[in-house]
Amino acid sequence: MTLEKRTSLVLAFARTLFVNGQSTDRILAEAERLGTVLGIQARVIPRWGELQLQASDGDDRFAEAVTSDPVGVDMDRVACATRSIDDIGAGRLAPADAMATIDAISQRPPARTWLFTLAAAAGAVALAVIFGVQHLPAASIIFASAATGGFLRRTLARYSSNVFLQPFCAALLAGVIGALATRYELSSSLRLVAVCPCMVLVPGPHLLNAAMDLIQGRIPLGTARLIYSGLVILAISTGLLFGLSLLGISLPIDPAGRAVPLWQDIIAAGVAVAAYSIFFSTPLRMLAWPITVGMLAHALRWVALSLGASVTVGALVASVIVEPMSRGRRRTDT
Repeated sequence: MTLEKRTSLVLAFARTLFVNGQSTDRILAEAERLGTVLGIQARVIPRWGELQLQASDGDDRFAEAVTSDPVGVDMDRVACATRSIDDIGAGRLAPADAMATIDAISQRPPARTWLFTLAAAAGAVALAVIFGVQHLPAASIIFASAATGGFLRRTLARYSSNVFLQPFCAALLAGVIGALATRYELSSSLRLVAVCPCMVLVPGPHLLNAAMDLIQGRIPLGTARLIYSGLVILAISTGLLFGLSLLGISLPIDPAGRAVPLWQDIIAAGVAVAAYSIFFSTPLRMLAWPITVGMLAHALRWVALSLGASVTVGALVASVIVEPMSRGRRRTDT
């Protein structure tokens, strides 16, 4: 293969990882690893909207750039791309055939609509349990609201590429349903019926990637990711508040939630982790470990809160203890 073709191949893999939610550090490492297998020195320069690769083979130099907006999260594509890099390194996939492989991976469909809809509903109810929902009618409304919002998001995705329209409309719907539930006294003062379907819309992976980029000194990319995440959250908040205001309902200043028994918190956390994993098209065979880690993290958080720690400290304790387990698991998966 010529230097140009090898560069294009590495860039295609890097772009697939970039636009589907992989962390920047892992993208740089995987691109360098693939470049080494192909006999080139590859250096990826990620920017919001563009991914550039500078490659060299001896005295030969070549650079190529492609447009790429990292607004998606699809762990199935990420896992398949990483596995294909492993196959190239092991000789199971010929470099000449790898471009067709990565093209096919980049077109893999997300989780099925019915599964996505069910995950949205189950995830919202799980979050409601964690925050102290007490009545079955309220939980049922949350389930229906989040399911309808999930289906609406998938429907809108067929007709518009606007990344802010889907969360805005889903939050608007949740606000209207929450306002109706409040009007007919089916929601508590916590307004979980309105809020919980919106919680599943929060762009957590983008916020995490933004934080990691900023920590590593990639200020422009980290800032761009943070701005994007903030705009999504703004769209969610605007949709929710507008939906509530249509019926004259507001969000009161109340405690963050009610205490729940440990067993409820752990089970709800497992359901929530499974739901988020499905949102991000994680292969079902990979769900067991994140669910286990999520349940353990919430158990630690619950214990910390029961001992008088604040919500922030509880989250910190859980993260510090569980993060090494997740990092070790990532190493074994790659």
